[in-house]
Amino acid sequence: MQSEFEFKLEDQRVIAGVDEVGRGPLAGDVVAAAVILDPAKPIAGLNDSKKLSERQRLACFEQIARQARCLCVARASVEEIDRVNILQASLIAMERAVQGLEIQPEFVYVDGNQLPKWRYSAQAVVKGDSRLAEIAAASIVAKVTRDTEMIALEKSYPGYGFAQHKGYPTTAHLAALKELGPCVLHRRSFAPVAEFFK
Repeated sequence: MQSEFEFKLEDQRVIAGVDEVGRGPLAGDVVAAAVILDPAKPIAGLNDSKKLSERQRLACFEQIARQARCLCVARASVEEIDRVNILQASLIAMERAVQGLEIQPEFVYVDGNQLPKWRYSAQAVVKGDSRLAEIAAASIVAKVTRDTEMIALEKSYPGYGFAQHKGYPTTAHLAALKELGPCVLHRRSFAPVAEFFK
């Protein structure tokens, strides 16, 4: 709930929150978002994106897009995930998102327990998407963006069920993978996809 978050109005720094989504799926990019909120325009209903319904996430997303000072979405590709591993790819995507902000922040809150190797003053916050409004907003933007993309990719790669599971290893996805084999969206470094390339 919005009431769980408090803007530190005495802190006049430009603060960004950054989060990523898509570390667990077998397919698709990892997507990160960075958001700088406007303390004068609070977003109703902010919370960890995983705790919101799809309808709630979309409503928050629209508010964030209208009312945030600025935001940026970035990603690391399937190829990058396979080359450097999912943790490093997630950190790369988050760094790209912050670098892409039209207004560059003076401080960044990062969801999780690790920071990208970057020039920004920053703090990692475990479960930050439930604790800080900036990170909650970033988690919503990242999830809505990635989910929308995976739904669209269902048309280009039918049969896998991407619109339903968004690339996560559900029973239906594993069954489709077994039947159809992997497509270009699948991460070759992830089991069970890796089994097809031995």
